[in-house]
Amino acid sequence: MIADTEAVMRAAMALQLRAIAEAEQRGIPAAQGARKTQTWVREKLNIAAGEAKSRVLVARMATESTTVDGDPVPAELPAVAEAINTGAITVAHARTIINGVRRMAPVCTPDELGQAEAVLTDYARVHSPHDLATLAERVRYYFDEDNAFRTEEVQHVLRELHYGTDADGMTVINARLSREAGAKFRAALQPLAAPLPSEDGQPDFRSPGQRNADALDALLDIALASDQLPRSGGQRPHITITINYDDLIRTLGDTEKRGMPGTLTSTGQPITAATVRRLACDAEILPVVLGGDGLPLNVGRTERTAPPHLRAALLLRDGTCAFPACDRPPGTPEAHHVESWIDGGATDLNNLVMLCGHHHRTIHTQHWTIAIEDDHPVFTAPTTVDSERSPRPGGRPTGTEHNALLHQLIPQPRQPEEPQTRV
Repeated sequence: MIADTEAVMRAAMALQLRAIAEAEQRGIPAAQGARKTQTWVREKLNIAAGEAKSRVLVARMATESTTVDGDPVPAELPAVAEAINTGAITVAHARTIINGVRRMAPVCTPDELGQAEAVLTDYARVHSPHDLATLAERVRYYFDEDNAFRTEEVQHVLRELHYGTDADGMTVINARLSREAGAKFRAALQPLAAPLPSEDGQPDFRSPGQRNADALDALLDIALASDQLPRSGGQRPHITITINYDDLIRTLGDTEKRGMPGTLTSTGQPITAATVRRLACDAEILPVVLGGDGLPLNVGRTERTAPPHLRAALLLRDGTCAFPACDRPPGTPEAHHVESWIDGGATDLNNLVMLCGHHHRTIHTQHWTIAIEDDHPVFTAPTTVDSERSPRPGGRPTGTEHNALLHQLIPQPRQPEEPQTRV
């Protein structure tokens, strides 16, 4: 039923396109006071200006006509005209082909244009206008390589990225990237933006926009954790937060207590003590003694971020994320103190666990508990997630563990029998 009605609509559209072409040829729009045919069509049919422009363009380029003497005149794009008349393609397909052929016309011979039209029309029969536009662009790049290169150079000049702070404190980003930079952006972001089903099989309820924002957050963590960014004052790039120590520990064990917020020094924006506690799990802590005027009097040394050899051991034990059933892609690990360093927890293997950014936030916001048992992390959910609070083993099986399992399947070689000595 749906396909049948679509076929009827396409047949009617082909008839309307022929009528538009005939009306323009006879000068009817101008006789009725219209400055342009597309304006006349828009007012007559009460359709959007863009749709009217597309129908007029397709009527001109892909409709057969006749001379004043009644002699037939073939369409400028005969393959497109035939496909429209048979209902094989839509106006959107035809407009895409016309745009592609027009952009190729200055550098192609008539035969090449005919070949391109035929290829694009045949492709349009089974593909969407969006996919068709991609092919048309590729065909143009083949025939007009010099101009295509100039287009890329112009895009490089037009590149831009702006960011600012909205009234609610959120950062707003607006960018136009070149093809190359855009491809890098997608290649880096898309693996991190993949949906993450929960451990009980529930789908990821984040919107695509939220997943992209989380992916960018993770991508920034990867960049800041690397040693490839330019240094400032001898230090790797980092974010700096100042907060009163008493405010930082005030909410420990009592979520009803309120503490003064910290400050993101790069933007001057406030940030809650709860968020600072989460960020402090795998950040460099630099104690700063402030005077009564808020100016630093003394700056201490970095004290408890997990050193490289310890992070390597954690990755070997936990994988990228030790949270049960996490399938986060590699590259986003954060070392979480089981007992917070702020509260006296040690920075050693028995008090650290690797978590991805998503589950690190989950641990803090939902108040999961973690214990290290037999050198492996064990997670216990809050009652809001699991009423029975059943412990769940975390981490990922390592190659050593896999080998141990395999050894159970491999038959043990028989020991040679000792020769018996006869007396």
